Amino acid sequence: MSGPSSSLHASPHRIGQPSRVAGWMWAVAASTILGACSPKGPGGPTAQSPERQSEDQYHVALDLFQKGNLRLALDHLQKALALDSDNAKANYLASAVHQAFCAGDLGTKSSDCNLGEAERYARKALEADANFRDARNALGAVLINEGRFKEALDVLRPLTQDLAYQANHLAWGNYGWAQVLSGQVDEGIISLQNSITQPKFCVGHYRLAIALEKKRRLNDAEASLDNALAPDAPAQCQGLQEAWLARGRVRLEMGKRDDAMNDFIKCRELSVRTDTGKECARRLSAAEAAVGTESPK
Repeated sequence: MSGPSSSLHASPHRIGQPSRVAGWMWAVAASTILGACSPKGPGGPTAQSPERQSEDQYHVALDLFQKGNLRLALDHLQKALALDSDNAKANYLASAVHQAFCAGDLGTKSSDCNLGEAERYARKALEADANFRDARNALGAVLINEGRFKEALDVLRPLTQDLAYQANHLAWGNYGWAQVLSGQVDEGIISLQNSITQPKFCVGHYRLAIALEKKRRLNDAEASLDNALAPDAPAQCQGLQEAWLARGRVRLEMGKRDDAMNDFIKCRELSVRTDTGKECARRLSAAEAAVGTESPK
């Protein structure tokens, strides 16, 4: 997995997210259409129509998703889609659930992770509603995590130019990340700077820091990571384990060993089961060993 990339960024949008969804899942916008059922024809769905029943199953699934019950949520989404395969919201949420399965401690190595299914449902949401901006952003995020950066850029580019998209900063965050991961670091920095026009978008600050680190702009990278992990940032930002690792790594390069070690400790405390947590533990042990071998002054 290529660092934080996406599920549902809860702060500015409407779908909440299970608390264990990792940072990389925060860059998929939440659904903006949680209210009334989408009409099917002039009169809309009747009370007992398949479309209305599908909507009912979708709302049950949404509630379960928000509570972190992914498996039961998926079960209700499958029922919703059996009743109405063109239910764009249900397809979109099914994509989000599959992405969430990839966001636990084992990441994409989890046996439950199936990015192909996440991609399939995102595409079906767009087939049902070609103007479903959040679904397009979700598809771009999935493609990034599949390593298909050029395709992701093609999918996301229209969103970055769509001034009516309320989650425009998330589109820029994904677009810039795809640029950075594909080697277009300078262009990615510009795009990621556009993403942090929403100042509380900690994943955008984190990704910008990685790009700046690649350019050896360590002071700027540290400042961007400070923004990502700021005490007044949204609560879930403190759980962005990759940002703690990155700041520790940058600070170590800058000669700020004590600060770096504190970052590695915080990172390790979040989880030692993830690859990131293991890397933090390794770096912390190395830093502690280096302290032990120093000659007293």
